[in-house]
Amino acid sequence: MKMTKMTALLLAAAMALTACGSTAAVSSEAAASAVAPEVTASPEEAAVEPTAAETAVTYPLTVTDQLGREVTIETEPKTLASGYYISTSLLIALGVQDELVGVEAKADKRTIYSLSAPELQSLPSIGTAKEFDFEGCAALTPDLVIVPAKLKDSIPQMEELGLTVLAVKPEDQDKLYGAIDLLAQATNTVARGEELKSAIEDNLLSLREAIGDAEAPTVYMAGNSSVLQTAGPAMYQNYMIENAGGLNAAASVEDTYWAEVSYEQVLDWDPDYIILASDADYDVDSVLNDAALADCTAVKEGHVYQLPHAIEAVDSPVPGSFLGSVYLGSVLHPEQVSEQFYHDCADAFYTTYYGFTPASYE
Repeated sequence: MKMTKMTALLLAAAMALTACGSTAAVSSEAAASAVAPEVTASPEEAAVEPTAAETAVTYPLTVTDQLGREVTIETEPKTLASGYYISTSLLIALGVQDELVGVEAKADKRTIYSLSAPELQSLPSIGTAKEFDFEGCAALTPDLVIVPAKLKDSIPQMEELGLTVLAVKPEDQDKLYGAIDLLAQATNTVARGEELKSAIEDNLLSLREAIGDAEAPTVYMAGNSSVLQTAGPAMYQNYMIENAGGLNAAASVEDTYWAEVSYEQVLDWDPDYIILASDADYDVDSVLNDAALADCTAVKEGHVYQLPHAIEAVDSPVPGSFLGSVYLGSVLHPEQVSEQFYHDCADAFYTTYYGFTPASYE
């Protein structure tokens, strides 16, 4: 579904998400009033004046991917293959899910696909970053393939098979916006991409304004496999903490991935809050009942939470990751950011960009 078919949804996005972002507020009543009314007009009725961002892309198109490679796309892609769940989710948000002919492995396990584009779960798998299926991908003859940057050494082999390949690496907020720009250009959905970026940024700005100069608590972000893994400043989770008005307890960590730490180190940092990763394979109760953490302020005060995971892992750099910051803001600063505001933002975002309303927010 191209941007020319998206006018009504874009108008809904501008109304619903801007309204949501304008009232990151102290009461559930105020937050609830921020939700825009449902837009039922046809695309023709809802049409607005075209802007510069809506100008159609001209092909051949040369873009620079997130590995710094210059890639020429000869004609507008009609078929796509995505070897990365982040790029697949982004393609859904851009409205081109119907053009996908192949996706990453284990797509059938992703809740957000079943809710927004269930047909993707039966598409052929093109493998993983560790085991990419070169021949399988080539057999699908996609016009464009999107892969994670960690597959950079495999891209020459893909090109030898006649594939046009873009690599994405959305490891922080700016690079997420860069990935949106890259894929929106490549798929001729520039206006949709601009709307998506604006929706994200407007809500993050509203969140920061609502938090204002409230005192910033220290936050320990625990990893997927163990409470003794944490995210330092180089990881995407650090941006979530900052957006939510917190300070990363592990600011001194230099690792670029989950860092292994000791109980002694956690107790020395003595964070105000412990936040578990969305995909943590342990739970809040196990941390609260961990005798080795009994003297930690976060445990003593019951300030242990897990990031939302019912729809997707919001601590990954997917388009909906800003909702992780909104949720975290409601945890760290409940007097400034209501839980209802988080729910309303999730409703508006997923309805507009993924076509469903969440049944759960956790």
